Amino acid sequence: SRNTLTALQKFFPQHNYILYTPEVRTDVFKENPLFDVRYPTSLFYKVFRSFWRNFALARTLQNDELDLYHGLSNELPSGIHKTGIPSVVTMHDLIFLNFPLWYKPVDRKIYLEKSKYACQVASRIIAISNHTREDLITHLNVAPERIELIYQSISERFFFHSVSDQVDDVLAKYNLPAQYLLTVGTIEPRKNQLSVLKALYNKGLDIPYVIIGKPTPYLMELKEYIGTHRMREQVYILDNVPDIDMPALYQQALCMVYLSHYEGFGLPVVEAMASGCPVIASSVSCLPEIGENAALYCEPNDDSSLGDLILKVMNDESLRIELAKRGRLRARFFHPEERVTAVMNLYESVIKGE
Repeated sequence: SRNTLTALQKFFPQHNYILYTPEVRTDVFKENPLFDVRYPTSLFYKVFRSFWRNFALARTLQNDELDLYHGLSNELPSGIHKTGIPSVVTMHDLIFLNFPLWYKPVDRKIYLEKSKYACQVASRIIAISNHTREDLITHLNVAPERIELIYQSISERFFFHSVSDQVDDVLAKYNLPAQYLLTVGTIEPRKNQLSVLKALYNKGLDIPYVIIGKPTPYLMELKEYIGTHRMREQVYILDNVPDIDMPALYQQALCMVYLSHYEGFGLPVVEAMASGCPVIASSVSCLPEIGENAALYCEPNDDSSLGDLILKVMNDESLRIELAKRGRLRARFFHPEERVTAVMNLYESVIKGE
């Protein structure tokens, strides 16, 4: 969502944008200073932010006399269908339906009701991958003609190469070795970092492994495996890494491994490719669609095959060079100017009632 907002400001500055957010996030607004920001002012809605977003926002939208409202992440405010305001909703995934055991029953119910409502009342629906599009048709019975396939974009910072002193500074900041395997994403069962650890251990590979992501209770499972298998000196776990450091971390990695069980898009795959980092990705969900021939693939639970692929990438410099070349070429398709132009074209079509 932040990439979309930044790109709208940069490539379509002639329009007026209002950003509705339940809290002020300084980093977002530094990148988007031209947005008119609205957030709850009453104490009740400051405390109960979800109530403001879901039940009070529609009236605010009507008072602001919008031409169009875009729900950036799987939901629209309740009652928006009564305002007469055209709306677009971006649907990222339906993971809660494909893997229900990963969610509490109450959360599944809430996500389902929000997703169903948004897809029922939206003027048009954006799917961020063809895989998500097919899920919307299959699980929510959305008419295909109401769905627009618009892939996500990545930040422009990943298309610029860090100079050597920047890379050295970032490595020193996190006390990292010169080369390593890398995984980026929330540390949770769906992201499947444990399979990477198993692949490294079972193949006897001692290459350093850097995991970057927000921790969840799954981290304790990883730490237990790391401790039991004496991998503490090999594995680096980082949290709260600022976006500005990520290009250098991708560029210095020997390979980015992304063995997720399910994704709506897989942003780290594109970020790595744009950075010239070879990618090994899961062969399921949307990841082969996103990476095409610019990545290597294996089943998410096949740690033996993963170990073979890691060893192949480690030992074959020509393969790494070829993957980096293909990756940079593929990543251009996800440049923010390309993607946000498609979004703006959809806005204009919806406003015209087409």
